[in-house]
Amino acid sequence: MAEATVPADRPVRRRRINLYAYACAFLASMTSVLLGYDIGVMSGAIIFIKKDLKITDVQVEIIAGILNVFSLIGALAAGRTSDWIGRRYTIVLAGAIFFVGAVVMGLAPSYAWLMVGRFVAGVGVGYALMIAPVYTAELAPASTRGFLTSFPEVFINAGILFGYVSNYAFAKLPLRVGWRLMLGVGALPSVLIALGVLAMPESPRWLVMQGRLDDAKRVLERTSDTREEAEVRLADIKAVAGVVEEGGVVVSVPKKHHGEGVWMELFIRPAPHVRRILLAAVGIHFFQQASGIDSVVLYSPRVFDKAGFSKSASLLATVAVGFTKTTFILVATFTLDRFGRRPLLLTSYAAMILTLCGLGWSLTVIGNHHSGRVEWAVGLAVASILGYVATFSIGAGPITWVYTSEIFPLRLRAQGASIGVVVNRVTSGAISMSFLSLSKAVTIGGAFFIYAGVAVAAWVFFCTYLPETKGKTLEQAEKLFHGKEEAAAAGEVQLQEHGKDGA
Repeated sequence: MAEATVPADRPVRRRRINLYAYACAFLASMTSVLLGYDIGVMSGAIIFIKKDLKITDVQVEIIAGILNVFSLIGALAAGRTSDWIGRRYTIVLAGAIFFVGAVVMGLAPSYAWLMVGRFVAGVGVGYALMIAPVYTAELAPASTRGFLTSFPEVFINAGILFGYVSNYAFAKLPLRVGWRLMLGVGALPSVLIALGVLAMPESPRWLVMQGRLDDAKRVLERTSDTREEAEVRLADIKAVAGVVEEGGVVVSVPKKHHGEGVWMELFIRPAPHVRRILLAAVGIHFFQQASGIDSVVLYSPRVFDKAGFSKSASLLATVAVGFTKTTFILVATFTLDRFGRRPLLLTSYAAMILTLCGLGWSLTVIGNHHSGRVEWAVGLAVASILGYVATFSIGAGPITWVYTSEIFPLRLRAQGASIGVVVNRVTSGAISMSFLSLSKAVTIGGAFFIYAGVAVAAWVFFCTYLPETKGKTLEQAEKLFHGKEEAAAAGEVQLQEHGKDGA
């Protein structure tokens, strides 16, 4: 299918900041606060939960990481749900489910009820993680898609920071009240999300799949940099969705699409380029979590305790971790569309390797030194943690979500993105629920050396496998994964179509 292009005789207009697209991306990405807040608040809350409910270290690992496992249900269901009811109402559903989970956790009288709340909240998180980047990528113009699609990671980091602040604010309350307030306050962002979504339009690509071309055109005109770009985007979407026009008149629109047959196309009979896209999505999500980010964020109070900090100082230090992480994600947000995905991703992982090695070395020295506090090692440990979360935030954090939302074909995008979320949450759950056991087996310093090895493998994978998508439309980004045979076949189809047009 020939790509739509802007005619050469049309005047080129200066790009403007599309505040409407920015506002929509901002509101949609607020769903990611839910995951961030849970990660941040649980890092401190588990200290008080363990003491109040008299649970073991194994139970601590489970309650800290089980939300990632439960989120698989939401992530797997979100793709089909968003194809059925639309991206917009799936965002509302994510917020509503998490609200119920947060309330149950805040009122939990026992470990069992706490697990029930974790289950409900986890389903909501799974929905939120999948839908925010997909909606934003489908709405955003190509010139700022990287910037806007990184918003979910910005809000994850903001949520982590809020969670840390909540820990510090409620830590001095009575034991039975403090941790319950920490968890229950997480219900508040859900209310804001439900209100904000009322001002958001539906995804134009979803509207085209439903045959609602006029609605899609209106949304594209409001979210594109220029009217010409809106026409090009609509033409590309119609071509991919199978809309047939003759003489400028629509004679056929696709049947309403609710995700039927997508799993077959993804796993049973995938085209070669779909298989390559799926491997890229699975790889980038796996390595993001397997390089240890949740261990650093979730267990940072324990790491600071190992470095010799008091309990109060450890909680305050985690606020510094959250502030650093949030600050540097903003750096990535404003540079993604300038420098591209690959340079930031490779730079991020290279720096993560160095900081993980520094953290592993410093904690090993501290663990083996029993005659007093080793000041230089403590300083190196703190600097390495701050450096790690900073370098993670400039590449590995946001680009994972941006890249996955860009590369899948339109028909497969929602459920393909949900596969990435599933891999992300499975890996995150495995890392967060095994860190304490791994630390006991190979020492806490050894655990971070293992994560450094994973980061090396990630760097090699990204360097050799992932193409650059900066400045490409979503339809063009998909074509980067076509092999020579597929590209040649597509060229033959285009020649045939041009021949028909000429005839």
